[in-house]
Formats: sequence, structure tokens, C-alpha cells
Amino acid sequence: MGALLGVYLGSVAIAYFALGVLLMLGLGAVVPIVDEAAWAWGQGVLGAALIVGSYFIPGKNPERASIRARSFTMRAMLLLGLGTWLFEFATAVPYFAAIGIMTMAGPSAVQWSPLLGAYVTVMVIPGILLYVAWAALGDRMRERSDRWQDKLSSGPRTTLSWIVGTAGFLLLLDVLPDEITIMSR
Repeated sequence: MGALLGVYLGSVAIAYFALGVLLMLGLGAVVPIVDEAAWAWGQGVLGAALIVGSYFIPGKNPERASIRARSFTMRAMLLLGLGTWLFEFATAVPYFAAIGIMTMAGPSAVQWSPLLGAYVTVMVIPGILLYVAWAALGDRMRERSDRWQDKLSSGPRTTLSWIVGTAGFLLLLDVLPDEITIMSR
């Protein structure tokens, strides 16, 4: 369990650190080159795909418990970590603000890389602390964790479907004013 969590948290941390390094080295100067209309269309397609995909989320199946136990592999946790980063990085405003402040201050790579590493470490500490609590409290924490997992898995299709559909709708809603402005030029 600890190795799987390590792979998950490590993939999230490495992805955030790599993004931070790219931004500190000037990726932000390259991004505006991307055509605004292409970006808006890509965001719109992703939003529409999420809405359509929300209708295809599978329902509860009694056989899924055994499938769930087999699905925890290193590869699955790596992909989950990268998926988490991909979904989450657009809302990482404090992270981007910290990078913006460091960029404006103009420190050398020797100065900003440890700061970036510390910031990313702070981002994954809650996951590490939860694992430590789970390991330290033993059966008491495991029983509570199993109850939470049962509650979450009792009706996930509806909840997950709504979350995915809402995310798609918000992406489409966000792209509409941009697309209208681009088309009116």
C-alpha cells in the first residue's frame, strides 16, 4: 500500500515540479503563440467529451470489488497521479502565483529549484500524513477507512457522473465567451 501511494504522490509531485521548471524557464512565453481559437475549440471538445462521457460511467456491479482489488497496480497509480495533475493544474492558482513571484524576482536556477521543490513537497504532505495516520492507528483507522470507502462506493455512478458532466459543462461555459470574442474579430 505504501509503495502504491508513493508512486501516486511521486507522479503528482514530479509532474508539478516539471511544470514549474518549464514555467520558470520560459514556457509561459511560448504558450501565447498557440492560436486562441484552437485553444478554445480544444477546450470545447474536451468539455463536450466529458458531458457525453458522463452518461457512460458504469453502474454498481458486485463483481467490481474483486476488480477493484486487482486494479491497484504501479501503472494504475502512476496514471491516476498524472490524471489528477492534469485535472488539477488548471486550478492551482497559488502554485502559479508562487511561480510568477519567483519569475519576477529573477533568481537563478540554484535559488528557485529548492523553493519549487519545497512548494511541491508541501502539496503532497497531506497525502503522506493520511498514510502515516492510517499506518499508526492500525485497525481503528482501517475500520473507519473501510466505512468511508463503502459510503463512497455505495452510489458512485450518480455522483461521479454528475461531477464529470458538470466539469464538462463548466469547460463549455468558460469557452463560450472566448469563442464569441474570437469570432467577432
